[in-house]
Order: sequence, then structure tokens, then C-alpha cells
Amino acid sequence: MSVLGFSTTPARKSYDVVIVGGAIMGSAVAWFLTNLADFNGSVLVIDRDPSFEHTSTAHTTSCMRQQFSTALNVRISQYAADFVKNLRSHMGDDPRVPELAIRNFGYMYLADNDAFADTLRENWRVQHAAGAATRLLRSDEIAAAYPFYNLDDIVLGSINTVDEGYFDAGALFDWYRRQARERGVEYVAGEVVAMTRNPAGNRVDSVTLASGEVIGCGQVVNASGPRAAATARMAGITLPVEPRKRFTWVFKAEQPLDRDLPLTIDPTGIHVRENGGGTYQAGGFLGDDPAVDPDDFTMNHSLWENEVWPILATRIPQFEAIRVTAEWAGHYAMNTIDHNAIMGPHPEVGNFVFLNGFSGHGLQQAPAMGRGTAEWLTFGAYRSMDLSEFHFDRLTQPAPNVELAVI
Repeated sequence: MSVLGFSTTPARKSYDVVIVGGAIMGSAVAWFLTNLADFNGSVLVIDRDPSFEHTSTAHTTSCMRQQFSTALNVRISQYAADFVKNLRSHMGDDPRVPELAIRNFGYMYLADNDAFADTLRENWRVQHAAGAATRLLRSDEIAAAYPFYNLDDIVLGSINTVDEGYFDAGALFDWYRRQARERGVEYVAGEVVAMTRNPAGNRVDSVTLASGEVIGCGQVVNASGPRAAATARMAGITLPVEPRKRFTWVFKAEQPLDRDLPLTIDPTGIHVRENGGGTYQAGGFLGDDPAVDPDDFTMNHSLWENEVWPILATRIPQFEAIRVTAEWAGHYAMNTIDHNAIMGPHPEVGNFVFLNGFSGHGLQQAPAMGRGTAEWLTFGAYRSMDLSEFHFDRLTQPAPNVELAVI
């Protein structure tokens, strides 16, 4: 039996690596494993939704940025930019792989008070030291470059238009998955409902599917996005990752702007970016940000009319006359401790490997995180970029290194 081209029954009774979650993170790990000459094991990817319709990957804004507050996150995005711009080369010069580019309209952070302006300055120092092309702009400089903004309350802006903007995330995901399968990675449509640890409690021996199938595993990768905490609980592990709802609206402007709109982060937290053809995409949340059920995709229809649209029309007066053409709700997999990725092995259950908690910036981090996780699974160490500061054990430290640039 198959669902959307995916078998529902694994071909084997055990695998060297079992990946729980087949969206972009799980598929990136699978692809990078096939790309390592030193890895010759078997890989099973299990996903409950083979359409991937309700994944965070499907609800992404498809953008990348280098404007982070921690140097490692900057370097991770720099690698992603290289990977995307040279996708065909990275994928063995396969002529079927499209040539991708980044539409560099940049991200524009707007600060309306001195404290936030100081944060942008400190972030700029981190980004500049890592080689990012971020620029700080006074309000008059912003007005000269982007005259459509209302800047009466703005004291400083931060923008980078080098390797920062839109890319075709769907194509990247599709080719990770397609080549991984062609190279022998097995994908099945199914839901992991339980895990069994060995008598010593320091390894996961098997995973159980809703169908009743019990699959032995050498290593398990938790790549289950907003469901990450539930997956970890099956192994007896508490993981501080929660699904947080985010809303998105696509709209058409009666009077389109005369130039590209950077992905603008308003001080309220609402963001809006260029889509092309006189259409734009806005998103975010306002007020309380509680954890939600990972199956909750209900729209808050009053939020647009009462709060989001007025904010957009105030910041960009040409957006007074606009018409919504599409809207949806998705989820961030929010790391509630420091808003950074959680990856690497559990300190006690050593073959349980995390790839979780990306807090809204996961898609652009998939190339580096997939490569790093594949290296860890193969060598027990990172060979390309040291990602150990994201390991689970740092969550117990008294002073976490919080990523401040979360949208």
C-alpha cells in the first residue's frame, strides 16, 4: 500500500538511521548522508503527512537573512546562501537540478526607540565581524532609499541586501528529497507512536508505527518540527520546543510600490515583504503567544482587519488600499529557552539526535544543519562547521546565549 507515492510499510526490520520527520530538515539530513563517502548505512525517513501540506516547510516565507545576533547563526546562513546559489554544483551537476538565485531585497529592521537601536548596533557588530554586509541607516537615509515608508517614529534601521531575501525553498526541499530517494534512502508514510529504550536506558532500540510495525534503529533523528517535544517524550526526554502559531496574508496593492520592498520588520513585530507583480506578503503575531496544538491551523480573521492592516497602512501609506488574496496559519517550532536550534545527541540517550527548535529560521538553516547532523551521525563529530554550541546540554546552563533576532 502507498500514500502519495510513499509506501506505508518499511522494507526492512531495522535501519542504521531512522529520521522522524521528512520535511526539509529530515530530508536535508538524508541527502547529506548520501553525499558522504564514509557513510554506507541504511536510512529510513518516516513522515505522517507525505503531502507535507501542514509542515512548517510548506508555510515558510522562503527567505534567508544574515541579520542575527549570534555569529554562528550568521555563518550558517552564509553557507545556505552559497548552497542555494550553487545548488546544481552541490548536487553533482545533475542537469535536472534548477539553477537557483536569491532575490536580494534584504531585510529591513526598524527601531523606534534608543534601546532597540542599540540592539541593532550590537547585532551589526556581530554580523560585520562575521563578514555580513549589513548597513545601519538613519531615518533620513532610509527615506532617501525607500521613500514609501512613514518614518516619523523611527530612529534607526538595519539592512543587508547581499545574500538576503527570497529564494525558492520549495525547489531546495524537492531536490533534497528526490535525490535522497534516488540514492537509496527509504521514505514511508506513517506515524511514530512509541519508542523503546534498551534495559540500560541509554539508547533507543526501536520505534513503533501506528500500523503496529516495530523498526529497529541504530540512531534516531528527531526532525519532527512543531511535534518535536511529543517525539522526544516517546524516548522519555523533555524538550523545550512548542508549536507557536504564525499567520500569513498575501495581498495585492491598488498602487504598487515603485521599487522592491525589503522584508520589513516593523517595531510591532509585524513583517511584510515583496512578492512581485504588485503583491506582498505579511505575517507575524501580536499580543500573547501561547503554545498551540500542532494540528491547529485555524485563522484569526479579525486580526488582519483590526490590527495588522492598520499597522501596515501606517508604516506604508500606499498599503491603505489593498486586497487580501490568500491567508493561512502555520507554526514556529519555538525553542522557549534561547530561540536557537537544538541539535546533536542527548547526553544520556546517546543515539537520540535532535534537530529541533529553530524558532522560525529553520528553513534557511537546513543546508548547514543537515550537513552537520549527517557528519555527526557518520563520524561522531562535526567536520565542516562546529555546531556544538547548539547541543542539548547547553539548555541547562544558567545564562543561555539567546538569539535576539527572531521574527
